Amino acid sequence: MPKQKTHSGAKKRFRPTANGLYKRGHSAHSHLLTKKSRKRKRDLRSIDYIDETRSNEVKRLLPYK
Repeated sequence: MPKQKTHSGAKKRFRPTANGLYKRGHSAHSHLLTKKSRKRKRDLRSIDYIDETRSNEVKRLLPYK
């Protein structure tokens, strides 16, 4: 049986937590930042978690956890 490969895009975007959730970053925080307000950029820095409805999809892409 061949090894199961980890999805390269998913391993750069999601990190598993100790209690089974997945952390993710926010989009729109890499370029064109001069037009965005200070409050919006500050809120984009925070870490969010994957919704429960999408967690099974992420688990399939990241088989190591």
